[in-house]
Amino acid sequence: MKTYDVTVSLTNQTVTWPGDPALSIRSFKSMARGDRSNVTQLEMGAHTGTHIDAPVHFEPGGAGVDELSLDVLIGPCRVLDLTDQKERVDRSRLERLDLEGVSRILFKTRNSDWWNSTNEPFHTDFIYLHLDAAEYLVARGVKLVGIDYLSIEKYKNPDHPTHHALLRNGVVIIEGLNLTGVPAGDYELIALPIRLKGADGAPTRVVLRELGD
Repeated sequence: MKTYDVTVSLTNQTVTWPGDPALSIRSFKSMARGDRSNVTQLEMGAHTGTHIDAPVHFEPGGAGVDELSLDVLIGPCRVLDLTDQKERVDRSRLERLDLEGVSRILFKTRNSDWWNSTNEPFHTDFIYLHLDAAEYLVARGVKLVGIDYLSIEKYKNPDHPTHHALLRNGVVIIEGLNLTGVPAGDYELIALPIRLKGADGAPTRVVLRELGD
C-alpha cells in the first residue's frame, strides 16, 4: 500500500499568512561550530504550513487543538479532485458528487501547484470553500475537511462565516495541504497536530495511506 505525505515542507522561504508571525529556522547549536550537538531553533505561528484549526481559533470557549479526538484525526478519508474549479467550492458542486457515508474530505485544487515552487509569493486568489458548501457538509455529518492552501476561507472575508460554520459544529479543519500527485479516491488519513495545550491550532504531519483489500 502506497503512503502519501501531503505535508508542506517548511523552510525560511515558505509563504505564511499576511500578518502572521514570520517563519524562522536557524541553527542554535552546531557541531561544526564546536558545540556537542546540533540544535535547531524554530520561530513560527501555529498556523504555519500544514496545520489544524481548533474550534477556539474562532469560537470563544471552544476546544483547543490538544482536545481534538484522535478518532476524527485518524480514519477513512476521501480526496476530491476539484482542480477544474476556478474560484471556489460551493454547494452546487458538492451536490453532484457521491458523498454517501463520507465523514472526512480533502479538497485537491489548483492551489497545490503553488507549494511546488520555491520563493512562491502569497496568493490571494486561492480556491476556498463557500459558506453554503460548509453548511452542506455539516448537515451531512462530515467531521473533518482539508484544503490545499493556508485558509479554507475566502481571502479577507471579514466575518469568517465558513470557519464559524465548521468549527462551531465541531468540524476539524486542516489547511496548507499539498495534494500534488495524490489521485482522487479513498484513503486512510492520519493527521496528528503538535499537542499544544489550549492552542487555537498547531503544525500537523498529514499522511494518506492507500486502502488495502
